[in-house]
Formats: sequence, C-alpha cells, structure tokens
Amino acid sequence: MDELLERVRAGYRRIEAREAHEAAQSGEALLVDIRYAALRDRDGLIPGALVVERNELEWRLDPQGSHRVPQATGHDLRVVVICNEGYASSLAAASLHQLGLQRATDLVGGFQAWRAAGLPVEPVTF
Repeated sequence: MDELLERVRAGYRRIEAREAHEAAQSGEALLVDIRYAALRDRDGLIPGALVVERNELEWRLDPQGSHRVPQATGHDLRVVVICNEGYASSLAAASLHQLGLQRATDLVGGFQAWRAAGLPVEPVTF
C-alpha cells in the first residue's frame, strides 16, 4: 500500500492545510470532504467544504456527468480532497486525475492536520 501511495502522490503536488485554507478562501479551490459520516459527526466540518461520500466522488465531480454537483464546472477545477488523515484522499485525487481533473490534489495529513493547524472547524448539528 505504501508503494501505491508513493506512486500516485508522485503524479501531483499535495498541499498543506494553510495553503488549502487560503486557496478556498480566495475562491481558487474547492475543498471536498470525503470522510464518512461518523468521523464528520465526531470531529466536525470544515466550513465551506463540499461533503461528498467517497463512493460518490467521481460521479459528483465529473464535469460531464449527469450526477455532478453544481460546483463541478470544468476539468480545470482545482479540487482539494480531504479525508481523515491524508491516505484515502491521495487515492481519490489520483482517481480524479483519471477523470481529467488534472488540478486535483489532496491535503497532507487530512482533516486532522487541518484541525491541528488551528483552522476553522464547526460542529455537526443534528
């Protein structure tokens, strides 16, 4: 698994939490949270991040797909995929590259790195 992660990560530049925050704040990137519901419920949400379950990611972000989200405006969209610790998001970003989203990347350390950097997190409300 480590070798697979190394190979897919060599295909793009991963970004750190502060850079991802700045890119989202400036409108240069779409943050996409692929963590499963139990983790979101436990740890909270990144304000403004689009929540897309991992098993729906490609369907929702394919700019030519009939099930895309409104934010999936084109193949030049800069997407930052966020999982819990930065492993599943690497594989997800590589999958988005295969769809033609060549600016897709993932967050080093995932949500846990975001939170550790003191960046905004809001609780899930039920």
